[in-house]
Amino acid sequence: MKVIETGFEGLLVIEPKVHKDNRGYFFESYNRRDFDKAGISGKFVQDNQSRSGQYVIRGLHFQIPPHAQTKLVRTISGRILDVVLDLRKGQKTFGKTYSVELSSENQRQLLVPRGFAHGFSVLSDGAEVLYKCDDYYNQEHEKGIHHNDPALGIDWGLESASPLVSEKDMVLPLMAEIPDYF
Repeated sequence: MKVIETGFEGLLVIEPKVHKDNRGYFFESYNRRDFDKAGISGKFVQDNQSRSGQYVIRGLHFQIPPHAQTKLVRTISGRILDVVLDLRKGQKTFGKTYSVELSSENQRQLLVPRGFAHGFSVLSDGAEVLYKCDDYYNQEHEKGIHHNDPALGIDWGLESASPLVSEKDMVLPLMAEIPDYF
């Protein structure tokens, strides 16, 4: 497993060691011992999976303390642009975004620590996304930021001027409208 620093404290791109041959490939998508050796702590307690069509944007979502979540995100089919926003007030990267393409071809994963809002756009005909969480879903602590906040200027990498966004996500507040949670 290769761990790639992103310039955001705790935000890491993980490249698993992939074994390929004429039958296909095999890799360990998660191994607690390898994560421990890499200094990545925490215990995952819940797996979530979603399927989305092309031009879908999901996010930006997060949970606030005491139910904030670290997520390990990967794409099991298709391609997504995974986007995170640092909400940790004391960090030099506060208010900045980071994006990386995750796909079933590159098998990259993104470790998103607590204190980040997370979202993605679907770049292929469709995509299935699987992510591990280190705390359980808690509706009362679920929050979000509007994906199209002009202050953030996120380029979602979509050709379509009309992405598909849930009604719930369309009414999320702008970053300037949320309190400091982290």
